[in-house]
Amino acid sequence: MARPSWQALLIDIDGVLHVGSEPIEGARQALDVLRARSVPFRLVTNTTSRSRRLVVERLVAMGLDIAEAEVLTPAALAVRHCRDRGYARVALHVAPALREDLAGLNDVRSGDVEAVIVGDLGEEFTYERLNTIFRQLHDGAELVALQRNRVWQREDGLVLDAGPFVVALEYAMGREATVIGKPSPAFFDAALAELGVEAADTAMVGDDVEADVGGALDAGLDAVLVRTGKFRDEAVRASGIRPTIVIDTIVDLVPLL
Repeated sequence: MARPSWQALLIDIDGVLHVGSEPIEGARQALDVLRARSVPFRLVTNTTSRSRRLVVERLVAMGLDIAEAEVLTPAALAVRHCRDRGYARVALHVAPALREDLAGLNDVRSGDVEAVIVGDLGEEFTYERLNTIFRQLHDGAELVALQRNRVWQREDGLVLDAGPFVVALEYAMGREATVIGKPSPAFFDAALAELGVEAADTAMVGDDVEADVGGALDAGLDAVLVRTGKFRDEAVRASGIRPTIVIDTIVDLVPLL
């Protein structure tokens, strides 16, 4: 392909900058080059197991120089979604470490609720928890999924993400969730608005062919797929999604700029 003329970048975190507690080799240097060349970027993540503050603290501990303002997570958009709809009673089914990012919502533990917000609960996705959510939805609450990813990559291999449990709830209710994170167009729109750029001038860099690549292409961005993190050749082939370009790691992004 011809050398792209991207004016800005959206970059996934988990699987692109690090896998588990190990940074991708050269990731810090790649970000340093972006800053040196004045290429605006946002780190956009579907992580819902920890707050934005904790995401940044973890990256800094890995040697990556990141500020909170450079990171966009689904939680802030979920708060905006609920406020825009005037929801006064919301049930939060999220990891304890994420709750600080949702502090602006009135979390209720009993009685009628207007919205149910679901994030990655890991081993807390028990039958009892899912049935509690189901009953809240059955009573009329909106299902707001912070993300709908199938899997994510830990140091010990692939594990289930929140998506399979969200789909189970959708199936039980016979209606779809409102998805806040990638691949939601609203998530990409929010990131572009923060950078003040147009979709046609921006590329998304990620390891998830559906949430990162598919979502970006649907939103009008170019999409760069990296062969790190959860990348699997067979998953790309099965998806039918064609990235703008595929590279080995984020380091290979630099020569394209």
